[in-house]
Amino acid sequence: MASLCLCFILHCAIMPVLCGVHLLKDEPMTSKQPFPWGKMRLPDTVKPLHYNLFIHPNLTNLNFLGTVQIQLHVQEETHAIILHSKDLHIIRATFLSTAHPRYLTILDSPAFEQIALVSDNFTISKGVHAISIDYAADLSESFHGFYKGTYKTKTGETRVMASTQFEPTHARQAFPCFDEPAFKANFTIRVRREPRHIAVSNMPKLKTVEQPGGLLDDYFDTSVKMSTYLVAFMVCDFLSIRKTTQHGVEISVYAVPDKIDQTEYALDTAVKLLDFYDDYFDIPYPLPKQDLAAIPDFQSGAMENWGLTTYRESGLLYDPEKSSPSDKLGITKVIAHELAHQWFGNLVTMQWWNDLWLNEGFAKFMEFMSVDITHPELQVNDNFLGKCFQAMEVDALSSSHPISTPVENPAEIREMFDDVSYRKGACVLNMLRDFLTPEAFKIGLIRYLRRHSYQNTVNADLWESLSNVCQSDKTDQGRMKLEGFCSGSKPRSEESKWFMQDQLDVKAIMDTWTLQEGFPMITVEVKGREVRLSQQRYLKGGDPEKTSSFLWQVPLTYITSRSSTVQRFLLKMKEDVLYLPEEVEWIKFNVDMRGYYIVHYESGGWDPLISLLQHNHTALSSNDRASLINNIFQLVSIGKVPLDKALDLTLYLSQECEVMPVTQGFSELVPLYKLMEKRDMEQLENNMKGYILNLFRGLIDRQEWSDEGSVSQRILRNYLLLFGCVRRHPPVVAQAQRLFQQWVESNGTTRLPSDVSLVVYTEGARTEAGWDFLLEKYFLSISPSERSSIKAALAYSPLAHKLQWMLEKSLEGEVLKTHDLPSLIVTVSKNPKGYELAWSFMRAHWYKLVSKFDLGSSSISRLVVGVTDQYSTTEMLEEVRQFFGSLPPEAGSELRSIQRALEMIEENIRWTDKNFPLLKAWLDKRQGV
Repeated sequence: MASLCLCFILHCAIMPVLCGVHLLKDEPMTSKQPFPWGKMRLPDTVKPLHYNLFIHPNLTNLNFLGTVQIQLHVQEETHAIILHSKDLHIIRATFLSTAHPRYLTILDSPAFEQIALVSDNFTISKGVHAISIDYAADLSESFHGFYKGTYKTKTGETRVMASTQFEPTHARQAFPCFDEPAFKANFTIRVRREPRHIAVSNMPKLKTVEQPGGLLDDYFDTSVKMSTYLVAFMVCDFLSIRKTTQHGVEISVYAVPDKIDQTEYALDTAVKLLDFYDDYFDIPYPLPKQDLAAIPDFQSGAMENWGLTTYRESGLLYDPEKSSPSDKLGITKVIAHELAHQWFGNLVTMQWWNDLWLNEGFAKFMEFMSVDITHPELQVNDNFLGKCFQAMEVDALSSSHPISTPVENPAEIREMFDDVSYRKGACVLNMLRDFLTPEAFKIGLIRYLRRHSYQNTVNADLWESLSNVCQSDKTDQGRMKLEGFCSGSKPRSEESKWFMQDQLDVKAIMDTWTLQEGFPMITVEVKGREVRLSQQRYLKGGDPEKTSSFLWQVPLTYITSRSSTVQRFLLKMKEDVLYLPEEVEWIKFNVDMRGYYIVHYESGGWDPLISLLQHNHTALSSNDRASLINNIFQLVSIGKVPLDKALDLTLYLSQECEVMPVTQGFSELVPLYKLMEKRDMEQLENNMKGYILNLFRGLIDRQEWSDEGSVSQRILRNYLLLFGCVRRHPPVVAQAQRLFQQWVESNGTTRLPSDVSLVVYTEGARTEAGWDFLLEKYFLSISPSERSSIKAALAYSPLAHKLQWMLEKSLEGEVLKTHDLPSLIVTVSKNPKGYELAWSFMRAHWYKLVSKFDLGSSSISRLVVGVTDQYSTTEMLEEVRQFFGSLPPEAGSELRSIQRALEMIEENIRWTDKNFPLLKAWLDKRQGV
């Protein structure tokens, strides 16, 4: 307490008037009064207008002091102001809007993370008022709130920094505030620091003022109106490089001093992308600067704080010598995602977290669209389809949820940051863009952003902006005429569904995709020229009661053997019929899989498509081929197609060389033998591995051990050679061993082609000596890309005691970074020598993991599902059910991810029991061929 008093005396020098009042008389601190509010959501009768925040982190003692003055608009007379606060020690709260400042009694509601500031002997009238709150806290030991981070220099010195991560509900851990997205306000921030550090925040620094004792106060400009979760500041010793965009915005990239030379690619990329968005949205980026910071300790991938986006080091730093093409693609995409948020999320924000997808689905969609235009060489669209397949895996279970889902408490809110909000949101938007036409879609988006700038929105606001785009409103400023879209100068194409009705009801269509979970299976039956269509929910587990009430408005697209022109049909009913101009040999629905649905071709309709793939697969696009592979295996899961027919389709893959169909083939076939690893089925497991290797042997053997080719070819090369290495394909193993030996003999100085470095490291990590050598090089490397590859290789090792060591050291956080622990546990769980170890480790340290990574966070959700999703026995199902069932609700027993994990194990058991005899018979027959 003595140190706190000393800090407070220093603080009084800054605010003499307020401190003088505090010293004149005793002030009420806390009270035994009942808390005057009983809801998780704050009352909307008091709204913040402006925050004046002073914060002083002490990076030696790892704590901080703060004072926040909040200007409020009180809309009803009251005796209590309710706001959020978590893990803060409130020293005093003062009401400033009277002739003499008056103290407020402080009541606490830890369960709701709220405090009440109560005026015991006066009424707070309607109007604009101001309060001041002094508080203190420790820097968080987790990765959210205002938290401590560390990094090591080249010389081995450990340095400390402090940075923020407030989304979704953690601003309240850094300062008392109205921590809900609809309570937008302006922020003026001042940070106190030591001269050896810098401070960075959302807005540019206006001035620095020296304080007694040599400390420095950095004053930052007042922000635009924004939500609390977008506030950001950091205190560190980073360096930066900068450039200015064509529109006059200063872009800076910050990193630890030893890695500043890996920031150039991110800087150039950010400049290009911000200029693109400025032009595309036709709304100028509203701040004078945009900083990007690579944070050494960072739980999520990145964060869109307005004007100060923060990233994992591996998500921002690029080393031309050591980073792979997939690293470059990943960095470009994550920058594109966070900069898209500056409009979708920051400028226009969802009203509440139930519509998180309005932020994240859009940013994920724009991430692909913008990179495709600004960086065509990265071939980003070759992996968009995979995001839709991943979303469908989640959405095919009864534990899924609608894109827009009611949420109340922080754990429920955090669970919204999942594949449904991000990936399904992006895939549904892609379907809508294809349906409306890109031009109409763009006009509607611009209208949405203009109408609702600096405000909060719900689903319906977006649909309204996308409807009737040819009817101008005051936000359009002549844009419609300039586009030429609505002027009649364009012929009205029958391919565009937009023109097939005078009033297209976008809301009616899209409500079916956002307000109900799941997705439709479209059943197609062709009889002559007649195509009969029906829809039902695709649901694994097959409970008819959970599928019968679902109905979507589905924008169908199709091509036929007679015409490659894309035809369109809006299916609004359970059943409908369309007529072809002539009979066809085959019909392929969901062209390029732009729609979020799967297709079943009934009455022998799969046979001509399988034949087409075997005899002339390039007649269909690579995305169409990938979607057929995905769809047929999904249909096996619900008994619509026998497994042997799906396996017959995969035979064509021996001729395939495009990244999306090849990787989708692996995605469907590899899990089959992963299920066998968890049962005593060694003979069948080896037969399945042999089939997959033979299928791709020709393609694997054609791969060069170099960095030549397009980005997609290079990503595929890494994928194929890694599979060959893991499956012990002799030519791959021999070459990987040769390269690893050369690399060891050069003491790690020989440059390995970045496309194959992971393969070489993985082979090296199979021996004790190789593993230890790799670990040594991991510690010496300052390239996040290289460190990531080495770490993955170490986790693929068959040396179980080494895997255990990695897990334990990552939990401690001294030798290996703790922020990588969830993904490390999942990687170990996919290792045949590590899956039991990963499960045991997660159980043993569950409470530490939840404390560190936050209940309901995507890290915890992916951990729960990732560790268990390949279990296929009733014994493991019961073990998983018992462990999670034994937890109290506050430790996660009610998490949606646990329900999903249990459902996936049940599905694995059903699938395995039903299909493994068929699989064995099919493989036995193939061996005889």
